[in-house]
Amino acid sequence: MALAQFCVSHAALFPCPRHGLQQTGKPKRSSLRMSALLSNGLRMKSVSGLRGANSLGSLFIGSQDFHSKAASSMFSRRRKSSRFVTRAMFERFTEKAIKVIMLAQEEARRLGHNFVGTEQILLGLIGEGTGIAAKVLKSMGINLKDARVEVEKIIGRGSGFVAVEIPFTPRAKRVLELSLEEARQLGHNYIGSEHLLLGLLREGEGVAARVLENLGADPSNIRTQVIRMVGEGNEVGVVPGGSTSSNKMPTLEEYGTNLTKLAEEGKLDPVVGRQTQIERVTQILGRRTKNNPCLIGEPGVGKTAIAEGLAQRIASGDVPETIEGKKVITLDMGLLVAGTKYRGEFEERLKKLMEEIKQSDEIILFIDEVHTLIGAGAAEGAIDAANILKPALARGELQCIGATTLDEYRKHIEKDPALERRFQPVRVPEPSVEEAIQILRGLRERYEIHHKLRYTDEALEAAAKLSYQYISDRFLPDKAIDLIDEAGSRVRLRHAQLPEEARELEKELRQITKSKNEAVRSQDFEKVRPVNCVIENLSSGLRLMPSK
Repeated sequence: MALAQFCVSHAALFPCPRHGLQQTGKPKRSSLRMSALLSNGLRMKSVSGLRGANSLGSLFIGSQDFHSKAASSMFSRRRKSSRFVTRAMFERFTEKAIKVIMLAQEEARRLGHNFVGTEQILLGLIGEGTGIAAKVLKSMGINLKDARVEVEKIIGRGSGFVAVEIPFTPRAKRVLELSLEEARQLGHNYIGSEHLLLGLLREGEGVAARVLENLGADPSNIRTQVIRMVGEGNEVGVVPGGSTSSNKMPTLEEYGTNLTKLAEEGKLDPVVGRQTQIERVTQILGRRTKNNPCLIGEPGVGKTAIAEGLAQRIASGDVPETIEGKKVITLDMGLLVAGTKYRGEFEERLKKLMEEIKQSDEIILFIDEVHTLIGAGAAEGAIDAANILKPALARGELQCIGATTLDEYRKHIEKDPALERRFQPVRVPEPSVEEAIQILRGLRERYEIHHKLRYTDEALEAAAKLSYQYISDRFLPDKAIDLIDEAGSRVRLRHAQLPEEARELEKELRQITKSKNEAVRSQDFEKVRPVNCVIENLSSGLRLMPSK
């Protein structure tokens, strides 16, 4: 859909052969309407291609591939077919490349220019932020703020009035053509942000080239880095008009969360205790077959924490060779089932997932509420997830850590002997009050950072003891953790209330800041200087004012 919206919004940039020219041969932009555009070949069959009846069909149908047809159109009938080539290129743009062009238009509007040149494309490449081009430029020390300053120095600001449709300059169109050529040379059937950057470097004579030179960037070095990153497969499996996959496991990435990666980044809470259970899980995972532990315990006793503890051990290398270097990925069954309206869709998703896991041979799945496998996706005679997974679980092709409550285990898994045989139960008992206090001490730092306060040892002990004594329908350590979290939120809220004078000052500060921004937009810099002094005085007054 992003591609369709993009093409519609760019209807006037590349006029269609019938409606874009009058009989006199002069361009007539006002005649370019959505209906004319759609009638001339931009109706989408899907994000991956066009209908055979479309005017661009000749570029994609037949024995020749996309690049040879685009090249023949470009060079055999240059003037007549260049419009088709441009549209053909946009059909092969990835979402990131489309975002670059949209950001380039926004940069043109920001400076009040009625054109998109190479400099705006460069700003779009930097502003996109996640593609190969943005990563390479960032590694070279090029940021959006400095690039904008350089662009404004060279071309200045426009008149302020910007048309709805902003056309490309001839040099920018040349960059797009060169990006197609770069994609062809690299053997890619898509045009991504990296190809746009390569085309920009190859063009080499526009404002963008001067901006890069002023920022101290070496074009040949940038080109080398881009090609190196493309060679490493940073954007493997790109779907035209769709997002790029940074991984060889797109299905697993979409429906799962990599706990090992989170552990390496320090984003998981520390796991205190539970060494016996983690070692038992590690031992089961080391088996050749039926190597699937199932954590069984009451809600809130810390079953998920055991999986996180295993991920932290793998990240630190404190595991045996049998599971060294593996990744613990938690699978979201709800997300996997969601949206599968028609028969066979769920089975197809699950089989893709299993195929990726088999090919990788380094994945340990963690499925919370593992009993939801039974019956998941089974509609009108379709096979449920449990029956699809059983053969792989038995052969050891798929390693899975399950987690469920004792009641759900008896109700669902014990009633299916074949599934029960494939899982090895690991009991997770409720910790004692003393163990719960140790867990709270381990988590104390995370909650202190979040709430911006300090927890005393007495408060942690009281949370564990009082929750154990008075909250009978829940289990430690979950109920004790909830107590300290709730208390921290309450204390923070009580101390966050400002006195009436401070609220009035804040309101006045917001109004003055708004008027300052309006003065900056209208370039009335004489007003800005005194307003800055007022803002500084108000800010100082707020900092010195005590809270309740």
